[in-house]
This record gives sequence, C-alpha cells and structure tokens, in this order.
Amino acid sequence: MHHHALRNVLTSILITCVLGSLSVSTGHAADQPAGLRAGAAAVDVTPKEFPLNMPGGFSENMAQSAHDPLHARALVLDDGTTTLAMVVVDSLGVSPELIEEVKKLASEETGIATDKMLICSTHSHSCPQSNTTKGPAPEVAYRQVLLAGMVKSIVEAKAALRPAAVGAAAHPLPEEVFNRRWYLKPGKMPLNPYGKMDQVKMNPGTSPDVLDRPAGPTDPDVTILSVQDAHRKPLALWANYSLHYVGAPPRGQVSADYFGEFARLMPSRLRAGEEFVAMMTNGTSGDINNIPFLVTRPPREPFEQIRIVAGKAADAAWFAHRKIEQHRSDVTLGMLQREVVLKYRRPTDEQLAEAKKVLAVTDEKEIEKLPRLAQHYARSMVRAAEREAKTLAVKVQAIRIGDLAICTIPFEVFAEIGLELKDRSPFPQTMVISQANGRYGYLPTPRQHELGGYETWLGTNQVEEQTSVILTNNLLEMLAELK
Repeated sequence: MHHHALRNVLTSILITCVLGSLSVSTGHAADQPAGLRAGAAAVDVTPKEFPLNMPGGFSENMAQSAHDPLHARALVLDDGTTTLAMVVVDSLGVSPELIEEVKKLASEETGIATDKMLICSTHSHSCPQSNTTKGPAPEVAYRQVLLAGMVKSIVEAKAALRPAAVGAAAHPLPEEVFNRRWYLKPGKMPLNPYGKMDQVKMNPGTSPDVLDRPAGPTDPDVTILSVQDAHRKPLALWANYSLHYVGAPPRGQVSADYFGEFARLMPSRLRAGEEFVAMMTNGTSGDINNIPFLVTRPPREPFEQIRIVAGKAADAAWFAHRKIEQHRSDVTLGMLQREVVLKYRRPTDEQLAEAKKVLAVTDEKEIEKLPRLAQHYARSMVRAAEREAKTLAVKVQAIRIGDLAICTIPFEVFAEIGLELKDRSPFPQTMVISQANGRYGYLPTPRQHELGGYETWLGTNQVEEQTSVILTNNLLEMLAELK
C-alpha cells in the first residue's frame, strides 16, 4: 500500500474513533441527571444618605449613621429541572409591593420564575423604612438601594451556579429564646388600651413578685441548610432561629442585629473562603425575645448582647453542621406557592363606639388618665372599621430541598405554630420562616387570641382569628404534595 493510501486509512480510523468517542460521551451525559448546582451572593444594601426613620416602635427612631453593614443575601439552587431563589434581607419587613417589583425584575434578568422566589426579612428593628415612594429624600433613595440590591443578589447568585451538594441538620440553643407572654400573679395585670383585662401580658418585666408562668413554648433549634461545592468546600449556609431581634445597638445607628453578626462569624466557624455566604432567617418568633425573665442580667454595652447571641448561634450552627453525615448532589428541588384569602378583622359596633369616645378626649390631663396607648389603638379600631377591603390575599410557600422542607409565612408567627408544622411535616427536617414575602402583623393561634395581650390587639393583628389554622392546613397540604 502506498504511503498516501495508508495515511488516508489511518485518518479514517482516527475520525471514526473520535466520532465514536463523542457519541458515547454525549449519550452518557444525556442518560445522567444534571446534578445539583448552587450559587450564593451577598450584596451590601447599607444606606448612604441620612437621616432615616427606623420603624418598629411607637415613637420616631431616627438613624444618623450605620453601625454595621446591611445586606441582601441570596441562594440559588438548580437541579436541572427546577431553579429556585431564596433571599434574606436586613430589614424590619420589606413590603409586598417592593418584593413583587424585585421578583419581576430579577425574573426578567435571570429567567427564574417569580413563583420560585422567596424574599424574606430578618426583622431587625434597627433598619430603615423600606418602601417610601413619597417623602423624605433619604428614605425615597433607600427604597431604590434595597430594590437594586435584592435584584443584584439574585442575579449574582444565579451567575455563580456551580456543581454542589447539600445537607441539613439542627442543633438546639435553648438559653437565648424566651416566651415574652406571661400570666401574672393575682392583682398584677394592668388594663389593656381598651380598658379591659387581658389574661396574659407581653414583656411584663422580670420581677418574681409579678410573674407567674409563660403563656407559650419556645422553639430552641438552630436549623441549617449547608451547601458545598464539588470539592467539598463550604459554599453557603442558610440558618434559621426562632428569636426576634436582640436589639440595643448604638443609639441612632442602623444595624443588622444578630442576623448580620452571625453571617460575619460563620466563615470562621467553617474555615470557609471568600466566596462563602452565610445567612440567618427569622423563625417563628412572634412571641419570643431575648429577655431572660425571672433572671437579672448584668448590664451590657451597646451591641454586646447582639455579639453574644450571634456567637452562640454560630456555635450551634457549627454543631449542626457536624451532624450532617453526607452532603448530597442527587437531591430533588420543589417549590409550591399558594395565595390564601383571609378575612380582615373588624371591630364590633360597641368597640367602635368606645374607640370614638376615647378619641374625643382632648384635655391633656384626661388623656393621661386613659390606659397606656389607648388613643393609638382607638385609631386602629377606627381604621379597621373604615377599611373598604373585606379580605387580604397573602402568599405562603412550601419548598423542598432533598429531605429538607421550608415553610414560609408573611407574619410574625408564634413559636407554637412553627413547632406544629415541624411536628406534622412529612419531611425529616423542616424549617419555618417568618416575615416571608411580606409583613402583615402578628399571627397568634386561636387559643392565644383568647388570652389577649399585645400581639392579639386589633392593630398589631389584623386578620381573622383562625388564620394560623388556615395557613397551617394549607402548608401541610403543600408539603404532602412536594413529598
């Protein structure tokens, strides 16, 4: 055979081998699941313009500067079939209107469906107003900072997608959660703003002469979702703890509270690199705070108690992380969303008449004789009576990440509601997130409504007294469908 003919034969054999190799490789990839991919991002949303009002109390609370940075932190997961985005932002509670705007813009940029996005707030009480469209220039400007930052966090997390594996676990941290609703000893209960007597009181002080027993449970667990890359390096950690904000940052300064300090500490706990993103969400803490009732705690300097709680929460998350036997990439993702229509609460004719009578008092000395906050809640009564809408549509979500389930509720949810969802969930590990996709006030159970107290008053609570039952039933149906 001539040398050029031999060369032609060898060339044909080589081409055949290469094509055969490519076809085998392509066929193999088509037969295999894509596997999990994950990406995370943290975007600074600290305000640059001041002063800013920090809502959350009964009097104006103005910030003149920032003590520590605020962030929008995002985690995007993709299993080849479903892509979902989860965002937590340092805010008292981002409005539903702003959240919907963020989801629409982020969806246009990433292709992720808006009903596959969760946006929740930490509920830090030292964060600025989030949805001012007309008013002081710094507040209007800050709305745009938040909007752009939340969108950017989703876009950057999606762009950072890479092969990943996940695991979930929980570890208790009982010594930093306290139920703040208490039965008092006989004769110690003050009148509520309506001139009536509740059975329990919120934040009644720490005196053993006054306190009888707490009116509800606590949820002690720090629950985590851990994300690693293909080289088993920490990529992200999403944690959840049923504790209200801690509070007491330096006066007049914006702060992310213990949520931000936890996120700052976690990389050192896991010896993670610069790309690692940690985040903490608010669990079911509507009736839980960080005051150790019946105990006298030594004085703290500003931000000190925040640091203490964040350090303990980071330790608990580390212990939970050690419990994860295996991070898996062959997990199923799922996310369901329902819009649930709830009835607004309305005052009775008698309650409305009493409220108008209270508001008719104008003499300063006579006003001082009224129960504390009487006129504030009288105005809430009148507004509730005059509200044209009879119903409120809220969004709840159920998310599946392998064997972890996540429930989201747009209220300040009582701990016992979260405990019930965890107990009745068909998944081995369940996380319940408050302040999710909006903020509509407190969510007590029907039993807690009977006991009265701050969180049940019309104004702090605005929806029908069976709402916790309605939302729990919806979420359990959704979890069953995901399972």
